[in-house]
Amino acid sequence: MEKLSVEYWNNAYLTNQIGWDIGSASTPLREYFDQLSDKSIRILIPGAGNAYEAEYLWKKGFRNVFVLDFSQAAIQRFCSRFPDFPSENILQQDFFIHQLRYDLIVEQTFFTSIFPSQRQAYVEKTAQLLHTNGKLVGLFFNHHFSFDGPPFGGSQEEYRLYFSPYFYFKIFETAYNSIKPRKDRELFMLLEKKIF
Repeated sequence: MEKLSVEYWNNAYLTNQIGWDIGSASTPLREYFDQLSDKSIRILIPGAGNAYEAEYLWKKGFRNVFVLDFSQAAIQRFCSRFPDFPSENILQQDFFIHQLRYDLIVEQTFFTSIFPSQRQAYVEKTAQLLHTNGKLVGLFFNHHFSFDGPPFGGSQEEYRLYFSPYFYFKIFETAYNSIKPRKDRELFMLLEKKIF
């Protein structure tokens, strides 16, 4: 399989080979965002792609939401679709070298778009980027795929092994409000960074 490089992802967006894209922020994430009361928190959406979550949060009044993606094509699509989003909150960068800190990191298909061999590094980097008591919220596929991804699936047990050294599990269960095509196929997670 072709290396999952910047060129690979640029081509995916330029040719619209983004079958995982549902065209909006997912229902589980929207419902989580709707109950957040502190709109000053710093939020990062890594591997943001079309970044529907950022658009949703911005329209809800969250002004410290940041979009990060290393694909120029993905960033351009987002900027074209939502020109009101501030350019200083758009980061065209590799997640694994990013250094700013956040209160909340939102996971929506980024974890499934990297090689499984990078998952340990993802977990460590996520913990590094979060403030004390920072949270990771998002969705994982709770099954494996029959093809050589991306996306790459996994199991609840596998994910626990990765995250439990760094995070407390506040919620980690099958999402009850997934979109119909993903019903019973997604895990909703809310994890809180451990204090070391």
